[in-house]
Parts: sequence; structure tokens; C-alpha cells
Amino acid sequence: MSDYFIYYAESTIICLIVFSMMFVRDLFKVDKQEKQIKYDQALISFMLYFISDLFWAAVISGVLPENRFTVTAANFFNSVFMGGITYMWLRYVMAAEGTPRRDETRTKFAFFSPYLLSAVVLIILFVFTPDLLMDDELKIRPLYYLFLIVVPTVYISSALFYTLRRAKREESLIEKKKHLTVGLFPVSVVAGGLLQIFILPNTPIFCYCCTLLMLWFYLQSMETQISLDPLTGLNNRGQLMRYVSQKANVFMEGRSTFVVMFDVNDFKQINDVYGHAEGDRALTIIADSMKKVTQSHNMPIFLGRYGGDEFILIAHPAQKNEIDPLIDEIRGQIDARCRAEETPYALSVGAGYDELTNEKDALQKCLERADRNLYLDKAGRKSQGFAAASDE
Repeated sequence: MSDYFIYYAESTIICLIVFSMMFVRDLFKVDKQEKQIKYDQALISFMLYFISDLFWAAVISGVLPENRFTVTAANFFNSVFMGGITYMWLRYVMAAEGTPRRDETRTKFAFFSPYLLSAVVLIILFVFTPDLLMDDELKIRPLYYLFLIVVPTVYISSALFYTLRRAKREESLIEKKKHLTVGLFPVSVVAGGLLQIFILPNTPIFCYCCTLLMLWFYLQSMETQISLDPLTGLNNRGQLMRYVSQKANVFMEGRSTFVVMFDVNDFKQINDVYGHAEGDRALTIIADSMKKVTQSHNMPIFLGRYGGDEFILIAHPAQKNEIDPLIDEIRGQIDARCRAEETPYALSVGAGYDELTNEKDALQKCLERADRNLYLDKAGRKSQGFAAASDE
């Protein structure tokens, strides 16, 4: 057994162990979302490719006999599993980006058909006309590389095109970055593969590159689950506690600190009349409206879902008179979003705020003051005849 193969096998096994740990952890989760399932399917594709790549290393190092069968098998599975990686990643992108009609049979077949066709044609060529793919010395001909490259290129290009288009439409730099990160991932993987092929051919750079990138994605996902509310994508209460535990976040030199509480007017009525799915949609509309408004302001702002239909905003304006316009802008954006989506109800929020005066002023006390002002605001707006969540 050659030293080369031992080194290659050790590296591959390490990568497989890391992928297996991620996959097993996800396997026993009871709240798996669609994009997490697609991510796990991509993990499996990577692991299958690593095994195939190790088989190829065994053949070229002489651990396994180099004959027509072993060379054919190694190259066939490398091509199939490489296509599988890029196909599964495209499916992950579609889930992560919320692509409409992605689960329709026609859509699934349209995206799967290039992969299926390539695999079938490759089987036919290897069985009936292997000389087109491999010469008498078992060296691969250019036609094989066409199969190895074309399908992955189609899937990588599709993912990149879609995410770039989504990023271009986003106004928020944070959202742009999310789209670009997902779309550029396979490009980074390809860069690792090219580095191995042309610069370090005897080093499993591709394996390490895939593992590090997938692990980074996984850790990002874990951080999101810990800190973000899964429905709205806003910070959760745990993240709020972590934020306010650091005085540098709460008290900023030259700026005031205001705690603003929001809740949805007549939210129970939406759930009772239109169902809980529509209630979730209402919360998402409000969260998205808040994000859009706050991201357009230069003042430091923490935005989170406090619980149920309550939201919290901690703002640090340079001038104290900036809070009321900010709340009015949020209300206006919610109304505009409802009109754009033609919701069957009017949607509005009550808002109350108070200033966190100094370090001796406890956050909980400020929250209670903001909460009292919230209900005063709701009562005042109701007495003035402002529309709440009712039929249009």
C-alpha cells in the first residue's frame, strides 16, 4: 500500500467523519425544515463523491488493480456523484431562496432531467463504445471531461444566476450578502477542485475545501437557529438578553437609548377568522416591514420578536425626536405591504416606548414603562377610529 494512498485515505476519512457528524445530528432533529433536508441530501452527495474519489486514488496508486473495469467504475462514479453534488446544491438554493413552484413535478423533472440524461448516456457509452471515452492505455479522452463538466456547470450557473438576481433586487446589504453566499458556494468548491487538479494534484484539496465550506455553512445555520426566530427571521428573546447584557450595546456615547414595544392589533381575530397560517403571514409581513424600515436608517437598532405577536426595538437615535417618525414609517410600510399583497384584512400595530435613562435604570423597568405606553397608544388609536385587523 503506497504512502500516497494512506495519506489520501486518512484525509478522506477525516472529511467523511466531519460530514457524518453533521448528518447524524440533523437525522435526530424533530423540527427539520425543508432547506435543512436539502442540505443533508447535499451532505450525502459529498460523502458519496469522497468514497468514489478514494476508490480512484486506490486505482492510480496501485492498491487496486488498474484495469478497464476499475478505471471505468472510478471515472463513472466520479462524474455521477459530482453532478449529484451540484444538483443537490441547486435544490438547496431553491429551498433557501423560497423559489416558487419548486416542489411541482414539472419543475423537479426539468431540473433533474440534465443529470439523469447525462448519467444514462454515460452508461451507454461506457458499455457499448468505451473507446470514445478511454483509449487502449486506459487514459481518459476529452469526451469524458465534457460529461464531467457540463452538467455541474449548468447547475452551478443556474444557482449563481438566481441568487445574483435576488441579490440585485435587495436593498439591504445583509440580505444581499446572504444571497451571494449561497450562490457563490459551488464556485468556491470548483476553485478548490481546480487547485487540486492544476497545482497540487497529489493532495486532497478538494475534499478539505468542501468540508471546510460545508462546516462553515453548518455553523452559520446553527448560529441562526440559536439567535433567530424561525418564523420571522428576527432576533429572538435569547439574543435580546445577550444584546442587553453588554453595556456597550445598550449605552452609546452621544446617543439616547429607547425601548419600543409593538404588538399586532386584533391579532386573535386574524387567527380565528382566517386561520393560523394567515396569522403567521401577518407576523411575517410586520417583521419584513420593520426590517425594511430599520435597515434604511443610520441609527444603531436592535430588532427582535419578543414573543407571540409582540416585537421589540431598541433604538439609539442621535436626537430623541427621531423615534416617533420611525414608528410612523414602520406603520406606513406595513400598510403598503398589506396593500401590495392584497391581504383580506387591515393590519396595524400598537407601539409604546420609553427611554432607558442610565445604567441604574433596569431594562425590565423600561420594558414595563414601554408596555404601559403601548396599551395607552392602542386605546388612544382605537378611540380615534384607526382601523385594526378587520375585513376590508
